[in-house]
This record gives sequence, C-alpha cells and structure tokens, in this order.
Amino acid sequence: MKKKLYLMRHGETLFNVLKKVQGACDSPLTEKGIQQAQLARDFFQEHGIKFDHAYSSTQERASDTLEVITESKEYQRLKGLKEMNHGLYEGEPQFLQPDGAEYFETFYSQFGGESLSAVQKRVSATLHQIMAIEDHQQVLAVSHNGACIAFLQTLQQENKDELIRAYPNCAIFIFNYAEKQFELEDIIDPSTKQSILF
Repeated sequence: MKKKLYLMRHGETLFNVLKKVQGACDSPLTEKGIQQAQLARDFFQEHGIKFDHAYSSTQERASDTLEVITESKEYQRLKGLKEMNHGLYEGEPQFLQPDGAEYFETFYSQFGGESLSAVQKRVSATLHQIMAIEDHQQVLAVSHNGACIAFLQTLQQENKDELIRAYPNCAIFIFNYAEKQFELEDIIDPSTKQSILF
C-alpha cells in the first residue's frame, strides 16, 4: 500500500502582507492566514483524511498553521523543513531581491544565506526519513513556499524551470510514497478546493 504525504505551505503572515523577505526570520500568521489554515482543516475533514503523524518546520508560521489544522499540539518540529535562509536579505523589502529563478541557485550564499541545492538536500532528506518510518502511513508536514518548490524540483528535474514560483498560502502538495520514491499526485488550493497541479 502506498503511503501518503501531505506537504503544505503555511498560512499568510504579516511579512507576506508587508512584502518582506521571509526565510529564516519569522512573522505571525494574519487573520487571513488563520482562516486559510481553517479551510485546509475543512478540506482534510471533508475528504476523511486523518493523519497518524504530523510535522512542521521549527518556524512559528508553520507550527501555528499545523495546530489550526490538526487542533492538536501532538506533533514534531523539524529544522529540516525550514524555509531557505536568505542571509542579509532577511526582513528586507522583496523588491530588493534580484529577478529570475537562477538567482536562487547560489545568490544568497554570498550574503550568509543558503544555496538552493543545500535546501533541496535537507528538505528531501528530512521527508525521506519521515516517510521511511514503518508506521507513517498518512503524514502531514507543514513547511514553506521555497522549501516546497525546492523539494518539487528534486522530483521533476526535466521541467523544474516550469514549476510555479509562488504557490498559494496553505497549498497542499499530495504525494504517494512507495519503494523510497515520491510521486506527486496533486496540488490543492484549499481556498477554492480545486487542483492547481495543471
């Protein structure tokens, strides 16, 4: 039987609204962000999806999102699920960032941040470790936009440049996991309850 991983982006935050760079730094969920998490909770409940284990990034915006969804504090926080560290760009206005996906490869390393490959390695390793555990059949993991994209790119090398660069807050990435391999099944925007995979 294939295991299921439900990987998510957190709800809207104050820095999202203020259009500030938010990677290693943190900011709280907005009221809209809480509502987005509630819609994600409703989506899971309406589809009869129950989790046997839950994980979040160590950052507040991810753990708070998870607690709204699961209505529980029974989960584990993992540094491996954190967002990319943008170094000296953290907390700065987003318009200061250079345009173009290629800048995410190594640009932030020179400012004390992470490279894309480093993010890919840690997120991928963390998710593989989680799903390899025998009793992990239906798992929720709440992470971040950049971290989710980085992980997706490890699975879709042939068209990684075509991946959406910004997914909606609380987007749900549904993966099948079998024989140490992830397969993307769908991406759901809980605010519309529609697939945004294609």
